[in-house]
Amino acid sequence: MIRVLVADDQALMRTALEHFVSLADDLEVVGGASDGVEALAQAERLRPDVVLMDMQMPRMDGVEATARITEALPETSVLAITTFASEQYLVPALRAGAAGYLVKDAPPEDVVQAVRTVHAGEAAFSPAVARDLIDAATSEAPHSLARDAGPAEPLAEHEQLTGRELDVVRELAQGRSNAEIARALFLGEATVKSHLGRVMDKWQVRDRVQVLLRAARAGLVEL
Repeated sequence: MIRVLVADDQALMRTALEHFVSLADDLEVVGGASDGVEALAQAERLRPDVVLMDMQMPRMDGVEATARITEALPETSVLAITTFASEQYLVPALRAGAAGYLVKDAPPEDVVQAVRTVHAGEAAFSPAVARDLIDAATSEAPHSLARDAGPAEPLAEHEQLTGRELDVVRELAQGRSNAEIARALFLGEATVKSHLGRVMDKWQVRDRVQVLLRAARAGLVEL
């Protein structure tokens, strides 16, 4: 069972999310929180596999709570869920360590699948959010993720990707999961994971989001 903590200051939304999660045979709701302080305390006590984290909450917002949880509990994945899909909220959430980003109008089945996806070590966000991420990565705005990706520059020789690795990265930029990439490229899912692992090793990045940032800065991703 995947153990899930739901954090949202709106009781109705929190109850709805808990209901959607509890209906899945492989998911279990282990707790709820109404603000970031409570979310952090509950996460440290319950050690959930995944935290569904609202970004706009009192006392401590979801961004700070996400940063503290991912630092204290590296085995816990945080899935940001918010009313807003704009860069204003997306960028801080990903900087804080969120493994995925959903908007609250997502269908219940998408929320459930996203929980499974981040628990499996993948990033979960819609194609629209993926586009916002790439825009943020290539923007010159002071608050953009471009600062974290470093100055725009071509890949060094040791960072060059094979044709298949590049195919996988471009599919990733469309917001696709490993399974979806595998189907699109007629590969096994394990092969996709292997390709992504080699890309991360070449680029010395820690996760799929950082792969996207590096690809965007190198001009490998086009939307």
